Amino acid sequence: MTDLITEEMTVPSEPGIDIYVRNKRPADMTAFRPERTVLFVHGSTYPAHTGFDLPLGGQSWMESIASRGYDTYCLDVRGYGCSTRPKAMAEPAANNPPVARTPDAVRDITAVLNMILKRRNIARLNLLGWSWGCTLMATTAIQNPDKVARLMLYAPGWLRTTPSLLNTGGGPLGAYRTVTREQAKARWLNGVPADKQARLIPPGWIEQWADATWATDPDAAKHNPPAIRAPNGTVQDTQEFWTSGKTMYDPAKITAPTLIAIGEWDRDTPPYMAQAIFPLLVHSPGKRLVMLAEGTHHMMLEKNRGALFAAVQAFLDEGDGG
Repeated sequence: MTDLITEEMTVPSEPGIDIYVRNKRPADMTAFRPERTVLFVHGSTYPAHTGFDLPLGGQSWMESIASRGYDTYCLDVRGYGCSTRPKAMAEPAANNPPVARTPDAVRDITAVLNMILKRRNIARLNLLGWSWGCTLMATTAIQNPDKVARLMLYAPGWLRTTPSLLNTGGGPLGAYRTVTREQAKARWLNGVPADKQARLIPPGWIEQWADATWATDPDAAKHNPPAIRAPNGTVQDTQEFWTSGKTMYDPAKITAPTLIAIGEWDRDTPPYMAQAIFPLLVHSPGKRLVMLAEGTHHMMLEKNRGALFAAVQAFLDEGDGG
C-alpha cells in the first residue's frame, strides 16, 4: 500500500473566519499537476473530513484517490467541523438568522482553492462536492472557470418537488439546528427497502462515522442525547430557492467536464434532481450521469461505496489521459 502523508492547515477566508483543510498525498510525490489535484467539500449537515477521510474498512475515500497518485484535499466550511464557528452558533439558535449561507461557503471554498493553486504552483484543479457541496462547487466552477479542470457532483440538489428530510422543527429558522445520532440514522436509511437495511452498512461503520462526526462539535455532549450543531444557511437557501422554483446557479455556465453520480435510494436529493441537471449542462464537454445501484445519499459510507469510488476515479483518470 502506498505510504501517504497527511497535513492539516487553516486558511483565512475573511477576518475572523479560518477554514480547516486536510491534505493527503503519496509520501514520495514531488511533482504536482492540475489533473491529479482534488478538492472535496461536504453537504448541509456534516463536516468533510469525517465523511471523505474516515478509514472505513481500513481506507478512506481520500486515501483511495491519494494512493493512486493524487494530491487530495478536503475542507470544512465555516460553522462545520474544525473551521471557525460564527459567533451566532454560541448563542441560542433563535437569537440569530441562519448562518453559513451559500455565498459565504463559496467564499470559503474559493480561499482554499486559491491557496492550493499557489501552494502547488498549478493553474487549476478538480472539484468534488457532495449534496449541498454540489451547489457550492458548481457555483465555484462558474465563478472560476479557468481554475477548474473537472467537476464532480455527488448527490446534487436541484428544484425540489418532494419534501426535504432536514429536521428543522418548523417555524422561523434560527442560526443553526441540532442533530442527534438517531435522527441522522433515520434520515440515512429513509427510502431503503426494509429487507435491505441491515446489510447496507457494514457492522460498526455507522458508529465509527458518528463517533468521529459528533466529536467535532465541542458542544455535542452538552445535549441529552448528544447532538451536533449544523448551520441553517443551507436550509434557508433551500426554502428561498429550491423549494420556491428558483435555481441558485445555471448549469449552462459550467464549462468543465462534469460527472454527476447518484444512488438509486437517495431520498435527500432524489435521482430526479440529477436527471434534471444533466441536460442543462450544455457547455460541459464529456459530461456523464451515473446512477448507482443500492446506494443512498451517504453511499460513500456504505458497503457499495466501491461503485461510487470507481465511477469517480474513472472520470478523474480520464482527465489525466488515463
